[in-house]
Amino acid sequence: MSALWSVGAGLLLLLLWVRHRGLEAVLVHHRWVFVCFFLMPLSILFDIYYQLRAWAVRRLHSAPRQHAQRVRHIQEQVREWKKEGSKRYMCTGRPGWLTVSLRVGKYKKTHKNIMINLMDVLEVDTERQVVRVEPLVSMGQLTAYLNPMGWTIPVVPELDDLTVGGLIMGTGIESSSHIYGLFQHTCVAYELVLADGSLVRCSPTENSDLFYAVPWSCGTLGFLVAAEIKMIPAKKYVKIHYEPVRGLQKICEKFAEESKKKENSFVEGLMYSLDEAVIMTGVLTDEAEQSKINRIGNYYKPWFFKHVEKYLKADRTGVEYIPSRHYYHRHTRSIFWELQDIIPFGNNPVFRYLFGWMVPPKISLLKLTQGEAIRKLYEQHHVVQDMLVPMKTLEKSIQTFHVDLNVYPIWLCPFILPNNPGMVHPKGNETELYVDIGAYGEPKSKQFEARASMRQMEKFVRSVHGFQMLYADCYMTREEFWDMFDGSLYHKLREQMNCKDAFPEVYDKICKAARH
Repeated sequence: MSALWSVGAGLLLLLLWVRHRGLEAVLVHHRWVFVCFFLMPLSILFDIYYQLRAWAVRRLHSAPRQHAQRVRHIQEQVREWKKEGSKRYMCTGRPGWLTVSLRVGKYKKTHKNIMINLMDVLEVDTERQVVRVEPLVSMGQLTAYLNPMGWTIPVVPELDDLTVGGLIMGTGIESSSHIYGLFQHTCVAYELVLADGSLVRCSPTENSDLFYAVPWSCGTLGFLVAAEIKMIPAKKYVKIHYEPVRGLQKICEKFAEESKKKENSFVEGLMYSLDEAVIMTGVLTDEAEQSKINRIGNYYKPWFFKHVEKYLKADRTGVEYIPSRHYYHRHTRSIFWELQDIIPFGNNPVFRYLFGWMVPPKISLLKLTQGEAIRKLYEQHHVVQDMLVPMKTLEKSIQTFHVDLNVYPIWLCPFILPNNPGMVHPKGNETELYVDIGAYGEPKSKQFEARASMRQMEKFVRSVHGFQMLYADCYMTREEFWDMFDGSLYHKLREQMNCKDAFPEVYDKICKAARH
């Protein structure tokens, strides 16, 4: 009873302090208070609900039976929109705050919302080595479903809450992408409800133009209702090798060298300054030295990027065996390194042991509760950007990131980009090795000004024939946007499928210059 009195007294004091300081002041200057005491417990409840739901669906085998019925409901909504005179654009009815993107999409308030409740794994075909899923299936959900069966997917983008639909309509990448390409390149078929309400399946051999145009289209060609993704056999561990490298030229040379080796199952780099990095290579294996197993995903373990930094500070190489699923989601608990700005003491051993099991707070809940003051603060003093550039331009690109942003750590992830039709492909006719440079945090560059600095970055990326991930803030004009991306197939299909009255152009949906 005394413990309950203590908790109650503590909460009362907290509420009195919040009232004294003002809620907005607390949310802006002491956000960790709100996150720790409200969002983290709420995130746990969210996870419990979705895990119980997934368990029930799996036990009852209800997903395949209900899928057809739910798709028909989507078709009915689209046909109803047509009967109403097609007066507004359509979009998914999923609230904007539920997406992992930090961008605030205001179009949800003005467009016709089509409710899409598709969040289940539909079928695992071990003969074809393909898993068929609905678009709202998350990466955490999918790996939890497949790994016990001895399977995984070739590209598992980092964060648990990333969904299949978001990774197809936008894009996704992982440290295995130097072998398999982007997430879209591991998909073998899509099923969409089009602007006329029809259901269409597309693949490299069936409606191939649509298949290649869907990735990066951000839902502006139709509503994704299912996807088929390649599977590969899962193994128990990733044997990971850590190697600190100093000197920008040496870092770029080493990273490019390891990225070209197909024997590396995974390649990743973390840069802690302009001339300091740790290059990591991994190999899937079923065997492990017991003394070197590191279950990095356990709640009390150090955040992964902090763990990696120890090798740099000690100036030594190292080898560990990380359980595969822990490796796939190694950056989840700290949201890469974004959580350190929200909970500065989050990696403290005491906090990890007492509260680490509640980390991370849901990105969607962080968005929902950020308020206008925090949103503006983040917009002007914070960057979350992934730029995809040719590997041959890596050194020059990092120097540009350093001058314009000066944000560290920087994430380096290589990927192979095939010369397929669609919005994103190499400049020449050959497959080319690219690298994702991820900058997440508060810029330290004295000359940083959000709009001007990002436009400078976008100009550089266009000049080297690179691409900007579309989940982030984009400041390009329409002409600049279509200079970066190849819109020929996309515009052709929008014309053929009568999308112009049904969906906004992708530029109007995601670019700051177009959003109102």
